Amino acid sequence: MLEIQKKLKSSFFVLLSLPSTAMGFALSIQIAALSWILNTKYGFDIHEVGIVWAAGPIAGIIGQPLAGLASDKVWFLGGRRRPFILIGGVLTALMLLALPNIHVISEALGFEPTKALEDLKEGQFPASIYVAIAVALILDLSINISFNPTRSIIADVTNEDTVTKGYTWMQTISGTFGVLAYFLGSTLGNISLIYFGVFLVFIFSVLPVFFIEEPKTLNSAEEEEDGSGRSETDTTGFVKVLLAHAPTWLGIQTMFVFMFAYVQQEYPNLGDEEVGSVINWSFLIFNAVAAILPALVLEPITKKIGRVKTHAICIGIMAVGYAGMIFLGNNSVFMIYTMMVILGIGWAATVSLPFAIMSEKVAKAKMGFYMGIFNLSVVLPQLAVSAFIGKILSDAEDKTLMFYIASVALAISAVVWLTVKESKTTGEASSIKSGGGHH
Repeated sequence: MLEIQKKLKSSFFVLLSLPSTAMGFALSIQIAALSWILNTKYGFDIHEVGIVWAAGPIAGIIGQPLAGLASDKVWFLGGRRRPFILIGGVLTALMLLALPNIHVISEALGFEPTKALEDLKEGQFPASIYVAIAVALILDLSINISFNPTRSIIADVTNEDTVTKGYTWMQTISGTFGVLAYFLGSTLGNISLIYFGVFLVFIFSVLPVFFIEEPKTLNSAEEEEDGSGRSETDTTGFVKVLLAHAPTWLGIQTMFVFMFAYVQQEYPNLGDEEVGSVINWSFLIFNAVAAILPALVLEPITKKIGRVKTHAICIGIMAVGYAGMIFLGNNSVFMIYTMMVILGIGWAATVSLPFAIMSEKVAKAKMGFYMGIFNLSVVLPQLAVSAFIGKILSDAEDKTLMFYIASVALAISAVVWLTVKESKTTGEASSIKSGGGHH
């Protein structure tokens, strides 16, 4: 075991964060480029874009629980999570490589293009929506194979006192690279971003896991007593976390998928590249806030008022931000950027605190499985966005409707989070000794 892991130094938390950073970077590319590339390069309309996005949640419903359950039981290549991170990382890199080449794959496989050549604009390529769905499906399935293990490994090698630090560092590192993703998309273009992502995802998935030693056994009665983990699952508490987290993702995913349509509507004078640039700068700011806050701001606040209250407040602020977008977003693109600062507060909490809260509720020996079940509170809302909200927004004359939906969803989520009970008080948590927990 590396000395930095034995002493749980900050450099170890950076190393521990790299695999999840790889998956987060891949997701940033999806958010920044998938809708844009489908609409501007292949000519798909808003409803067809929604159909392609639906492939990912469908993969997640099946893939993440199974991958999580398997990663709890398997020991291969010197690790429990390691094989899934390696396989998922390699496949994710390959599917990112396929994104800007969907038209080439469509032609090579003999699929008829979805749009007739005369219906396409200059610079667009005929491609099959079936190939696009397949690429999106495999991409998301690959991410799903890795994502839960990249989160679960953090809980595996930390104890109750250091798990929040593990997840907040994860989001700080991942968020920083997320900012880089949107910066590259804004300055060099989404195609360059995708090819850079292929390299980064491969390196960050494959190399770090060989320097992280995983515990052979996940928990025992003695470990639970010293704060290393639970031996039984708090089912009621876990279900409440699911119910609280789901509306958050209904609102956020609506923005992720259909932000391009809102920008096109409110700023019709912008060209395709300029629309892509506005979206990239928006999500750069969104992720910059999320990169800074978890370790530097949210973690200290959780020690004072608890994780649940901290998270509920951040989600409430996000609901206000979406309401602000309704009334101010059409004033100028700079007002969109300003609202993204406010929305980033909620995003910072969403991608860090729920994992720490959830990890307190479940048996550590089944962490991978429950992490997969927890992901249903993400993928089911995502599927609802693609299946239902996409059709509603496609028919709506005013795409601002997406922010009404998001604001209400986030407000509901904030209220439901307040029904979740803290597993430990601040005083109790601070009394738990630090250390590796399992070694």
